This record gives sequence, C-alpha cells and structure tokens, in this order.
Amino acid sequence: MVPMTQEYPMRHAHRIRLATYNLQKCVGLDMRRRPDRSLQVINSLEADVVVLQEADKRLAPRPTALPFDLIETHGWRVLPFGQAGGSLGWHGNAMLVRPHINLVDSLKIDLPGLEPRGAILAELATPIGPLRVIGVHLGLLRRFRLIQLSAITRLLRQRPDMPTVLAGDFNEWGPKRALDAATPGLDFVDIPHSFPAPRPVAALDAFAINAPLKALEYGVHSARPAAIASDHLPAWVDLTLKGADTL
Repeated sequence: MVPMTQEYPMRHAHRIRLATYNLQKCVGLDMRRRPDRSLQVINSLEADVVVLQEADKRLAPRPTALPFDLIETHGWRVLPFGQAGGSLGWHGNAMLVRPHINLVDSLKIDLPGLEPRGAILAELATPIGPLRVIGVHLGLLRRFRLIQLSAITRLLRQRPDMPTVLAGDFNEWGPKRALDAATPGLDFVDIPHSFPAPRPVAALDAFAINAPLKALEYGVHSARPAAIASDHLPAWVDLTLKGADTL
C-alpha cells in the first residue's frame, strides 16, 4: 500500500505515462472484492493518467467499486464522469489523474450497439502540452466495435486538432489491423498480451495514438498482485511529442 504522504515524482517534462486497467469491479480472481488491492496495482503503474473500465458495480445506480475517499487519499483526482448515485464513471469508464494534470474540457459519449456502451473524453493540460484522452470499453462483437470506433472518429473530426490517445479495453482478440479502417489517423501501439491475467493470450487492452505523438516505452504490468486483482493486466505507455527532447 502506498502511504498517503508519499511524493510522486513528475516524469521528464517531455513525456507522460498513460495506463489503462479493467478493474473487473475490483473483484479479483480469488472472488474477493478488494478495492485496496486494485488501487495498489494502479499506484504501482507510476502513471500520470489512468483510464479505467468496469469501475462501477453492475446494478443501478451503479455505485463505484473503487471508493472516492480511497482514491483521493492516494493522491489521485477523479475526473467528473460519474452519475447520480455515486458512480465513478460513464458506462463504467472512469479516469484518474495526478495533481499536475489539469482538466480543460470533458465529454461523455454514447456509443451504438446491442449492449449499452459509452466512452469518455478528456482534454488535458499536461507536461507535454494539450492532450486528448478517450477511454473506451468496446462491445463483444467486432461488427459493433467497428461501429463504435467509427462513431468516435466522426466525433474527433468535429473537435479541434490535438494530440490524441484512444485507450481502454478494445475486446479485440486478433491483430489490431482489423480495426484500422475505423480509426483513420490513429495508430495502435504494439502492447503485449494482457488477458487473461494469469496467462495472457490476447492484447485486449491497448492504446491508439495520432501523428503528433510517439510511444517511447510500453508494456503490461504483471507484478503482484496484478495477476490476481482482476482478470486483466493493466497496460501502460510513455508518450512524447515527435521531435521533443526526451533525454
């Protein structure tokens, strides 16, 4: 457990770390609901921004599975995507940021499909400059994943140009090139397999970035207790602007 008094060093001025984590409602593979364990995994990522999926319980009013006071005690700010009833996010999608990251604008996005799905959009002021982060948890059928991604890219065409990251659980078991037609202008980072956590065989958790951005380092986090805290391992990426001095 990370003490509440611990200092979190900022990364180099020209890079930022993003992470994505499907919490599975903080229920681990041991069938125990342990939000403290989930937050231990989140803290160990040493990220500036964390996109979460399945952050809320399933039944209305879908209260958060990860308590607000526990999050704030560990130095995170919860971005305002929650709904009445105490939820952390929108359709289970939530976003946490460190104090040096500032929110400029936000948007909740309804996504088409058989299942209720949504995405969250945050435009942030960060150490590398303006950055748009979109958190997703896409549908179980590829047809609807493609429709959902197309809806997001249409929305992006209506917003100002900005370095943009699409992050989350894409539910895509095969190569991400199957999604390329629905994500013009975005390139997927080659994240290793993250699901299922004990013995990963699929890279469900991923990032796609647009041209101003460059992925410096990336991976999945498998150190204890990540392999038991959820059925997904968290993924992370260090980003910079192309041409920035990263030494």
